[in-house]
Amino acid sequence: MTSASSATGTGTPRLAGREAAGAVPDRLTRVLAAASAAGLGSSILIMIVASAARYSPAVPPMPWPPGVPPVEIAGHLPVGATYAGLWAAAVLGGLGVLAGLAAVARGARYPAWLLLAGGLVAVAAFTVLPPAGSTDALSYATFGRMAALGHNPYVMTPNQLARTGDPIGRLAIQLWRGSGSLYGPLATLEQRAAAHLGGISPARIVFWLKLWNAIVFAGVALALDRLLRADPARRARAHLLWSVNPLIVWAVVAAGHLDMLPAAASFAGLAMLRRGRGGPPGRSVIPAGTALAAGVLVGVAADFMLSYLLLGLALAWALRRSAVALAAAMAGLGAVVVPAYLWAGSPLIRSLLARRGKATAYDFYQFLSFRHQLSPAQDVLVVLVFAALAVLLLWRLPDTAPDLPAIQPALAIAIAWLFVWYYQLPWYTAMIIALLALYPGSRLDYLVIGQMAASTFALVPGGSTFAPPRGWLTSFWHATLTAITPAVLLAAVVALVWLCVTGAWHAGRREEPSAS
Repeated sequence: MTSASSATGTGTPRLAGREAAGAVPDRLTRVLAAASAAGLGSSILIMIVASAARYSPAVPPMPWPPGVPPVEIAGHLPVGATYAGLWAAAVLGGLGVLAGLAAVARGARYPAWLLLAGGLVAVAAFTVLPPAGSTDALSYATFGRMAALGHNPYVMTPNQLARTGDPIGRLAIQLWRGSGSLYGPLATLEQRAAAHLGGISPARIVFWLKLWNAIVFAGVALALDRLLRADPARRARAHLLWSVNPLIVWAVVAAGHLDMLPAAASFAGLAMLRRGRGGPPGRSVIPAGTALAAGVLVGVAADFMLSYLLLGLALAWALRRSAVALAAAMAGLGAVVVPAYLWAGSPLIRSLLARRGKATAYDFYQFLSFRHQLSPAQDVLVVLVFAALAVLLLWRLPDTAPDLPAIQPALAIAIAWLFVWYYQLPWYTAMIIALLALYPGSRLDYLVIGQMAASTFALVPGGSTFAPPRGWLTSFWHATLTAITPAVLLAAVVALVWLCVTGAWHAGRREEPSAS
């Protein structure tokens, strides 16, 4: 195995095996490596430009405080050019990651320090720029402002805050003005802290939220680098999936989505479960203390977003053969989830139930005439589809990281949810990207990145209600929501089922289980 120190200090990937002995890399590998670098760099540059302008369709309109942060350019970006540029960025970013993964699979070894440094520089840039790609940051600021003023964001609505004349309440997006917060108790505490620090400036409130996201993002990148330091191929792959992946950086750092925090907490909890020695064959020897800590961390993730309880199922599956470890993990999870949601009370549950059945504009269920709001029968049907796909993946997804027993079930359950649930957004994929980086490379990588790129493409530009100029751009924008993206998402599900049925997770070979 080539050591991590064998990476050179240049931007040219180092090759393993036969190529490491001095042979020139084959032409296709060089082309893939160059295409990856060009795609990733171009995508991030376009996203930075779209974020930097004060009057950009990608940036939610809000008053800017004097001084910095945020750093912005007082100029206008043309609406049409912003749409076209961000569409190109979604495609280039997705293809750049895929080309890099293909190059690594063919023996390329990118300098890990260069990938890590490049990702951290991009994250730093997005942190000080205005939020872009989504209006959710304004919702966070609104709910944080409510909590800072002593109101209950699960009871009070943005409309009610706006009627008090509050400057933050007036900025709430019309779509959500009549709804209380849908986020978990820890999310409310985070938003309240940001509101205290940001005062009456929404831009400053969002800056604090983005800063914490950036710090946690960097922590996950460094953790992946440390965990995989002995394997240059998997180390490079992890940075391609996480550190320099424009799709994930745009979703959780540029836009400031709170999904970053539960994704990091659940990643830490699931990754700490490691198979010990001395137990019976096929069983995981995991100390009860470790299982307890893992349960607490997954519970923390669920305290940010209730959907992360799905990973509690993965935790239970991984520990199902050890009653003591399972009990400890469930005790840890319950100890942080139950009191928190009892504190939030029934208003949060009512808000979540009120959203049940609401579908995203670009989901593939519209091909079945399931549009916007699903009926109770359609809702139940989707639940059954999700359960069936999760069981199929638990059965057929190879356990190629046996020393990390929670990774395979976490991917099986979370990917089933991400691929077939009727309300999905690209930043939800943060739940699995770092976990996928701990799982050996396979065709699953391509499906996950393709699915995320298609969702990102559909939500361009994301920061405002500007419609693209009339003409072909309007027609294309409509087609992305009603035909192009739904077709890609449906194709991803079909391909996932095909991989489960055929077992062709690896091109032309069966990969032996390998430890992280």
